[in-house]
Amino acid sequence: MQGGRGDREMTDRYIVGVDLGGTSINVGVLPYAGGRVLGMRSLPTEPQRGAKFVVDRMIELIRAAMKDARREGAIPDDGFIGIGIGSPGPLDRRTGTVLETPNLGWRNFPLRDLIANAIGLEAVLDNDANCAALGEFWQGAARHVRHLVGVTLGTGIGGGIVVDGRVFHGASDLAGEIGHMTIDSTGRKCNCGNYGCLEAYASGPAIAARAVEGLEANGNSLLPALVEGDLTRVTAETVYEAIVAGDLYAREVMRETANFLGTGLANLINLMNPEMIVISGGVTRAGGHLLGPLRTEVRRRAFRGGFESCEIVTSELGGMAGVVGAVATYKVERCGGL
Repeated sequence: MQGGRGDREMTDRYIVGVDLGGTSINVGVLPYAGGRVLGMRSLPTEPQRGAKFVVDRMIELIRAAMKDARREGAIPDDGFIGIGIGSPGPLDRRTGTVLETPNLGWRNFPLRDLIANAIGLEAVLDNDANCAALGEFWQGAARHVRHLVGVTLGTGIGGGIVVDGRVFHGASDLAGEIGHMTIDSTGRKCNCGNYGCLEAYASGPAIAARAVEGLEANGNSLLPALVEGDLTRVTAETVYEAIVAGDLYAREVMRETANFLGTGLANLINLMNPEMIVISGGVTRAGGHLLGPLRTEVRRRAFRGGFESCEIVTSELGGMAGVVGAVATYKVERCGGL
């Protein structure tokens, strides 16, 4: 994609990227042409404290990131041209409204305008997983491909679809809700209200819940000791720590997680035939314990040609994918392209 707004005159301009997740808020600043992230800031989201608290925290982080970026990059006060925001959805990009976020508890929330008015800069809003996928396309693992699917594994499971270098949003901005594909029609209840969603099995909280549920029959697991007997403290990170310590039960939990994810990714390959699937998020810390059996399950379920033509990789940008992608989203929406 080519830039559409006088690239030369934009070389000394900067864009703020905001990645809002159910667990944390990440904010950074990038030059218009891309490059190193400046002023990177992060704080826990704490959605239980209410929407106003979360928005105030986002505004606080944006202002702090802009201040730090001015110092790091010698950016003048008028050097910032806008803000890209990635948020869990579903949402309406045209109005900048978050329609519903099961993991934040928001409905019909005018997030874009609240941020834009507070900071005094134009803002755009897109799904956080769309942003992460576009970030990998622009500056990450998918720089050399045209068709990819990004999958984010965290508090929820999100997805972003890039077709011929552009995010595919669908008829009403709902394309890419990968976490809510049904993999078991009578299965676990999801936060969205449906049953059997992929997110209900393979998101971070779901991994922890499944691990705790099976502990009674696996008395030799290290998990209780790692949380001093308080099983409410078990997280996906705790399961990963137990795997590193040689816990066979934790390894089995992660293998089952890989099977669930592999089923979902095989569905994506058969439907979309992408060149690449980029997986990001904290759950990927499990490394080969997740990716090895995941690829095996995808190979078993997907059409051979689709599997063989699709690389399954982890994010190159890591925790900055959403921030980079939010900046890329602003460029595409307001400047004509990347």
